Amino acid sequence: MQSSIPLSWSKVLKEEFHKAYFINLSETVNKFYASETNRVFPPEELIFRAFDLCSFEKLKVVILGQDPYPTYGNANGLSFSVADYVKLLPKSLKNIFLEVQDDLKIDFPKNGNLERWAQQGVLLLNTILTVEEGKPNSHKDIGWEQFTDAVIHKISTEKSQLVFLLWGTKAIAKMEIIDCKKHLVLTAPHPSPLSAYRGFLGCKHFSQTNQYFHNLGITEINW
Repeated sequence: MQSSIPLSWSKVLKEEFHKAYFINLSETVNKFYASETNRVFPPEELIFRAFDLCSFEKLKVVILGQDPYPTYGNANGLSFSVADYVKLLPKSLKNIFLEVQDDLKIDFPKNGNLERWAQQGVLLLNTILTVEEGKPNSHKDIGWEQFTDAVIHKISTEKSQLVFLLWGTKAIAKMEIIDCKKHLVLTAPHPSPLSAYRGFLGCKHFSQTNQYFHNLGITEINW
């Protein structure tokens, strides 16, 4: 599993790969994908897609999700994102787009594939990178949280002037491992229909992100 992590990130995270938890995590995940009992998402080759599309050097924004969509064909390795061909957008993603549309006064996107964000330096990171079909949060506590916490800590420590968008209580809890003096950290309720109307819609995180970069002379994100 380690071998599929791109070089720019492998150099930063090399210490993690030798730790007992990551070795156990790799073995566990490999067994899940080899099993014929339950399908696991995203496709195995897309587990580290967020890292593939957003190199450590070009990183500008971190958006934290929870775990991949457990519906067949939806998960593509990027938090909140779905493949081009998915017609019925997940409700959380639809609310994200509604906020972008209202915040920046731009048209609603034609599809839910967020690769276009990732390629501009947005790390779309789920805190758990795999899931069983139809079973949200099924791969909780197998080691992914420890790995992604290490990723967030490394990013916070070794980079500066990044924007962290933390939506929902689980994402907001990660503030403990982020240096808020070096980075802009914006928080809001989760974009889920259950909580979006409690403050996600209207949070204006996208314009605030671009204003932060504008003030620093950094290229803004084309949301």
